[in-house]
Amino acid sequence: MTTFDLKDPREVPAYTVGEAAHYLGISKSTLRSWFAGQRYTYQGERKMFERVIKPADPHPPLGLSFSNLVEAYVLTAIRRKHEIGLPTIRKGLAWLVDKLGAKRPLLEERFATKGAQLFVERLGQIINLSKDGQLEMADLILTYLERVDRDPKGLPIKLYPFMRSQPLREQPRTVVIDPRVSFGRPVVAGTAIPTAVLAEQFKAGDLPADLAKAYGANEEAVWDAIRCELELAAA
Repeated sequence: MTTFDLKDPREVPAYTVGEAAHYLGISKSTLRSWFAGQRYTYQGERKMFERVIKPADPHPPLGLSFSNLVEAYVLTAIRRKHEIGLPTIRKGLAWLVDKLGAKRPLLEERFATKGAQLFVERLGQIINLSKDGQLEMADLILTYLERVDRDPKGLPIKLYPFMRSQPLREQPRTVVIDPRVSFGRPVVAGTAIPTAVLAEQFKAGDLPADLAKAYGANEEAVWDAIRCELELAAA
């Protein structure tokens, strides 16, 4: 059973589903189904897909922690090019828990090393995913995991979300989510400048070049901070 240590800032419910979906670049409905399950109808009978990840606060509205954010981030990589269903993912994760003895495999360092490859191979067996497809997915997952920094125990402590549409490996680490800084809100990497502050000043008419000078930040990072907050209010 997954348990949460609320003294650890990584486990404190800090994000709504809308906020997390925005930061991860996925739909709210998809993210909600991962944390709350999803009802569906099959041959006239109402059924329920069980959740894949346990949320830090399961009571409506769901409250997600930084660790939840990282777990969903890894699932985003798994589903980015292959629309693999929740039951299949759940089977793969259950197998990985048994194989590695992990409680939360999507968070653990072992997943980032040998676990990701094992998991993808298992999915391939379940859904007949070709070897080429398996290699593509494993590479994609590792690309995502490279943007997660870990503490000495191997657990995630920083996440650098993708901010642009260019190829993933070419994207710089300009924005970071760190549960120890700014209550887990995105900030410009290497600083404590909240992306929300820069976005608000941009909307008020300040130019990114001027904001970069005022805050001693890179102009490219300022632009990414603004992108991070675009349309968040609607999320």
